[in-house]
Amino acid sequence: MSKKPFFQNTIAIVYDFDGTLSPQPMQEYTVLPKIGVEPEEFWAQVHKEARETGSDPMLTYMRLMMEKLYKHDEIKVTREDFAVMAKRIKYFPGVELWFPLIDDYVRERSAGKVEVAHYIISAGQKEILEGVSIRKHFKQIYASEYHFNQYGIATFPKLLITDTSKTQFLFRINKGKELLSESINEHMPEEQRPIPFSNLIYLGDGMTDVPSMALAKKSGGHAVAVYNPKVPKTKDTCMGLLNAGRVDFIAPADYRATSKLAARVRLLLDSVIAGIAYAEEVAACKSEQS
Repeated sequence: MSKKPFFQNTIAIVYDFDGTLSPQPMQEYTVLPKIGVEPEEFWAQVHKEARETGSDPMLTYMRLMMEKLYKHDEIKVTREDFAVMAKRIKYFPGVELWFPLIDDYVRERSAGKVEVAHYIISAGQKEILEGVSIRKHFKQIYASEYHFNQYGIATFPKLLITDTSKTQFLFRINKGKELLSESINEHMPEEQRPIPFSNLIYLGDGMTDVPSMALAKKSGGHAVAVYNPKVPKTKDTCMGLLNAGRVDFIAPADYRATSKLAARVRLLLDSVIAGIAYAEEVAACKSEQS
C-alpha cells in the first residue's frame, strides 16, 4: 500500500484588524473623514441607537454609515472608492514587514516542510480591507460587506460579521471550506481537516475577540492579545484576557523583528512546528504497520 502524503503541515495565523494591526477603527481613517463626522460622535450614536432599539451594534454602524454617506445627493460611494480610502490606514510599527518575516522564520525552522497562511477575520468592512497595502499577504479576508446596486453604489449591508459569528470562519479555515458557498455543518473527522486547531494562532486585541480566542484555545490552538502602549486601558483589557486563560500571551502591538510580540509569536510557532513534526512521524509510524 502506498504511503499517503502528510498534508496537515500548514500554520494558520488569524488576525483581527482594528486595534490589532491598526491603532484605530478603519472607518476613522476612511469614511468618517470623507463625510466630516467626528469618530467619538459617530460611535456614541451607534451605541446609543443599538441600546435603545435592541439592535446589533455592528448592523447599526453599517446602516448609519450608509445614511450619513447618502445624506447629501452628491456623495455616492463605490467599491473602488472604499479601496482608495484604504490607502490612508495607518498600522502599528512593523506590520508591513511582519508577514514575510514570519514566513521566512517558519520556512527556516521547519526546513521548508511547514507553510504559513495568514487570514483576517474582522467586523469591519471588506471593501476597505481589500484595498489595504498589506492585502497581498492574506489568503482570505473575512469581513462585513455591503451590497452594490447595478450602478456600483453601496446600498445596504450584505454580510455582517459579529464577535460570535467570527468563529464560523475559524471552522472554515480548519476544515478547508473557505468559500461562503461551502457548508461547514457536515461532520469532518479531525484527521481529514487541512488545518487542525493545534496549527492555528489567533491575534486579537480585546473583548470582541473573546469567542474566537476561547474557541482556539479550547480546541488546542493558541491566542495572543495585543495592546496599544499609548492607551493604558487596552493593556488592562489584555491582562484580563490573560488572567482568564483566554490567551497564551499578551504583548504591545509592535510587530518589529526585535519586539516582545515577535519573540512570543516565534515561541508559539516553534511549538506548532514541533507538533506538526510529531504528527507527521505518528502518521508515518502508522503507515509502516499497515
